[in-house]
Amino acid sequence: MTEAKTKQHDRDVIEFLNTIEDKQRKADCLELLDLLKKVTHESPKMWGTSIVGFGSYHHKYDSGREGDAPLTGFSPRKQNLTIYIAAGFEAAYKDIMQELGKYKTGSSCLYIKRLSDINTGKLQELVKRSVECIKEKYE
Repeated sequence: MTEAKTKQHDRDVIEFLNTIEDKQRKADCLELLDLLKKVTHESPKMWGTSIVGFGSYHHKYDSGREGDAPLTGFSPRKQNLTIYIAAGFEAAYKDIMQELGKYKTGSSCLYIKRLSDINTGKLQELVKRSVECIKEKYE
């Protein structure tokens, strides 16, 4: 079985965020860093080369594949700021999503252009519920 590529390591989070050239993206990441620390009560850690994660959990799929992942996190991708949320959030958190603002989604990714496009209070609710859902399922 292949080993997960995205693992937690000791690279400094601020050092990583300081490599972001776009000033607005960097400011959004620093604000998001504070927001996720506040919601999760976890210290940020680097996962892989570009994910800032908060907390962790161990998952095991029916296939037998297993590994560790952050409870939530974000990555400053070129096109979007990607925020990692529990899969299935479109249906599970419909009430929050309707008031969140301008975003796109993937199976467990929330994509935003800039933090000012969304309601950060609703984002806090979304992350809190997502983390609670993951903890209920895996802990």
